[in-house]
Amino acid sequence: MSESPASSLAKMFEMISKAIENEKDRLSELDGAIGDGDHGITMSIGFAAVHKTLSKLDLGNSSLSEVMSTAADAFLDAVGASSGPLYSTGFRRAAKTLAGHSQLDVRACADMIRGISSGIAERGKGQRGDKTMLDVWLPAADAAANAIEEDKTGDAFWSAVIASADNGAAATRSMIATKGRAARLRERSLGHIDPGAASATVMIHAMAKAIRL
Repeated sequence: MSESPASSLAKMFEMISKAIENEKDRLSELDGAIGDGDHGITMSIGFAAVHKTLSKLDLGNSSLSEVMSTAADAFLDAVGASSGPLYSTGFRRAAKTLAGHSQLDVRACADMIRGISSGIAERGKGQRGDKTMLDVWLPAADAAANAIEEDKTGDAFWSAVIASADNGAAATRSMIATKGRAARLRERSLGHIDPGAASATVMIHAMAKAIRL
């Protein structure tokens, strides 16, 4: 019996949790250079809570939107730092975009990525060039939309999204932070990859891996 779309989405969050856990020390090290040094730990706690909560959900009778809404609540409950409200808002926006989808196909994934990015931008009042996670999520959303317009599916779709995400994270090295704690450093933030951008790429790689399975 094939896995339900809701189960596939829950599996995606499980793989994000595992990927973040594996990278949490590196993410915290990046954060230590321009922030509080706890970003990896915070993200690990948040996605572990999401995975635990989703494991209790009746996935066989849940919609994609319900899974995403549940993830939003669980992440916010577990993470009180700035990334908590940002990702919670992103996931809630994604839940709205998924309301019209019954399958986790590339169109649903494109809408999900768009929802996450727009929710984060709205809550954080940010944009590209601020040296934040949006320097990954916004290009990834654009790449996903362009891939849909070009009728890309499967590996081609995700390869385009991943390339944009990776390039976006790398670009933050040459940016001056204007948001968050790193903004206090101004020019001293140059030369450092933003930890939020780095964790966003970890998430997107995990999303691609999970959905390609």
